[in-house]
Amino acid sequence: MSEEIGKVKIGLEVHCQLTSLQTKLFCNTDSNYRGKLPNTTICPVCMGTPGSLPVMNRKAVHCAAMVALALNFKISKRMFFFRKNYFYPDMSKNFQITQYDRAGGVPFATDGSIILDSGKKIKIGRMHLEEDPAKLNYDGTIDSSTQTLVDYNRAGIALIEIVTDPDMTNPKEAREFLNKLSSILEHLGVSNPSLEGSVRCDANISLTGGRRVEVKNISSFKEVERALNFEITRQKSLTSKGITIVQETRHWDDIRRITISLRVKEEEQDYRYFPEADLPPIIIEKQFIDNVAKEMPELPIERAKRFQKENHLSQETSQLLVREKILADFFEDTLKSSKDAREVASWLTVDLQAYLNERGEDLKYLKTTPKHFAELSDMVHNSEVSRISAKTIFLDMLKTGRMPRQIAQSKDLKIITDSSFVENIVKKVFNDNPKAVEDATRDEKAINFLIGQIMRQSRGQVNPATAHRIVNEKLFGAKKSK
Repeated sequence: MSEEIGKVKIGLEVHCQLTSLQTKLFCNTDSNYRGKLPNTTICPVCMGTPGSLPVMNRKAVHCAAMVALALNFKISKRMFFFRKNYFYPDMSKNFQITQYDRAGGVPFATDGSIILDSGKKIKIGRMHLEEDPAKLNYDGTIDSSTQTLVDYNRAGIALIEIVTDPDMTNPKEAREFLNKLSSILEHLGVSNPSLEGSVRCDANISLTGGRRVEVKNISSFKEVERALNFEITRQKSLTSKGITIVQETRHWDDIRRITISLRVKEEEQDYRYFPEADLPPIIIEKQFIDNVAKEMPELPIERAKRFQKENHLSQETSQLLVREKILADFFEDTLKSSKDAREVASWLTVDLQAYLNERGEDLKYLKTTPKHFAELSDMVHNSEVSRISAKTIFLDMLKTGRMPRQIAQSKDLKIITDSSFVENIVKKVFNDNPKAVEDATRDEKAINFLIGQIMRQSRGQVNPATAHRIVNEKLFGAKKSK
């Protein structure tokens, strides 16, 4: 199986909208098109009206430079734009203003990389700036046939396109790459991957000896992994039957979870690239890059290392926290009210993530705040409640928004340390489980069963340390229990 997986080559083309910009890439039209009526945030420039002239958005260059520095790119000294010509309704002027790295064209940046958790380096061949096309909507019907509507609000939105080398050998690596890229974009503040359509991905995949197949219309990072898994299986099946894999573009149907052939893959000459005459070459000075570098925020990899050093967290836990900026921010906000970093990190990376994943919910929409998790963590740390009771409190506070101590009081979940009360429960457990008591006198590991029964009898309210002490006293005498 490992030899087969080694034959797989995967490369990604990721389009990231620069959502931090107030205007589009080449005009002053509002870039906040989401939720607006169709075709209302447009102007002659982004619609390609004859005689209109594009003007470069300087802030877009600043954002692109930040991304390039974060991804270890070499930034070009000069920037050129080209027209990518194609006839399709999502681009009313029949060409897209983009960059090209052939025939004298130079992309914004080259030779970048991202390091996976395994230490493997994924090389990124190039990154360039371009405008987003319009959006096609397939809603509605006319005489039982599908109606395609065009909304030009998105046309002209600033995009950065990131093209990797085919360095990934399995779908999990592709998904991890996208997660790390998403976290970097969030920490930079240049793009918000949680906005629908703000980060889109096409995947290129080939088997050794086969032609490259491009898969489009992948809506999420999870779907990227699914689409690649399907395509690997499809290509291996065809190859095993002696059928040649053709170079083509395929569509990912996320409902049926299959890829469908769209068209034979276009070659570069099909787009008839030529320089954009209305945009002169832009000189990117060293001083500009130096100034951008000084303004760079803390990146995920640096933040994870700081979490390890300052809070004594493991590398794995730190990496889980910085995967999403909102979670890392939540963690640090929680520590303003609680000093038990490990306890807080455990609740956020294990219990909370499991809760969110199971329900498909988002952290920013929960009723709980960092103060909720700080109070819960402190209650466990101070032995005010058992961990079993804390789980009950955790679920209640997520559903109701009540504070943990309020929940513990209303449900009578506070830990019981009264020795006489605990002794009565221990006595009952011993009477009910004589065989386990006998086993515990010969094998101390069997004590765990008795402790479990005590916790069950007390609904998790007995202090485990108190229970251990009393059980040992009854089994071995006071001297052994110390």
